[in-house]
Amino acid sequence: MTARPVRKSPPQPHLGRVIRTQRLTPHMQRVVFGGEGLAGFEAGTRTDHYVKLVFPAEGVEYPEPFSMARVREEFPREQWPVTRTYTVRTWDPELRELTVDFVVHGDEGLAGPWALRAQPGDTLRMLGPGGAYAPDPSADWHLLVGDESALPAISAALEALPAGAEVRAFVEVSGPEDEVKIDTDAEIVWLHRGDAPVGSLLVEAVASLEWPEGRVHAFVHGEAAFVRELRRMLRLERQVPREDLSVSGYWRLGHTEDRWQAAKPEWNAAVEAEQEGAAPAAPGSPAPAARALSPAAA
Repeated sequence: MTARPVRKSPPQPHLGRVIRTQRLTPHMQRVVFGGEGLAGFEAGTRTDHYVKLVFPAEGVEYPEPFSMARVREEFPREQWPVTRTYTVRTWDPELRELTVDFVVHGDEGLAGPWALRAQPGDTLRMLGPGGAYAPDPSADWHLLVGDESALPAISAALEALPAGAEVRAFVEVSGPEDEVKIDTDAEIVWLHRGDAPVGSLLVEAVASLEWPEGRVHAFVHGEAAFVRELRRMLRLERQVPREDLSVSGYWRLGHTEDRWQAAKPEWNAAVEAEQEGAAPAAPGSPAPAARALSPAAA
């Protein structure tokens, strides 16, 4: 899986003020942030930009200027804020507006319920942005695969591709009511999960895909188990080079984000050791050494 760039300095804190909200589908809520606290926010051409939203511990106020490092030094652990990682759906540098789409399941979780309750004027700190992927214009075609958690990044990638680009896009959602409008002329295959296991329809779709000719640039993100299987398929069966893959488990079934982020380095190392040891090396190239995979952005 493609590693994100190593940060050379702590992620920059910003303060977003809610401008407006919109219920996109039964399971997706859009929140648009703005305000002077985003004056220093900048995002480039990556389509998987992400921010870490900072949710304060209840009843706790942190000193200004906000510093996560300072909070962890001066406050007991139970008073530390909780972070949740979300993809930047869009960033408008002229209006200074940042759009984030939240997957929601009623009162489940932390960020989703916050997004449902958010009102204009509410504020939320965020760190970032990070990001590592954008569709490679030199690729012959593009493969975009993901569940709801990857939908914002897939949408951004599709909208960044030029008209007429050859794309195979597969998005798995709960049902037809969870499809969203994306400004693209590319055909999107919406897979309605229903009661099927998360990602199972995506694995079937990619396995049965009639593989186009030429070099593919692939983006496969979402629940860790199906991402692992698709990575194996792309690396070992289709022999897609590592440098042409952006693959990451944004989340893992049965795990909170905190638990998954703690376990993810070991999971990624195991996937690398298992799959890279069996993957064919390019002619004349040494076998690649195992490396840690990127942290999730969900």
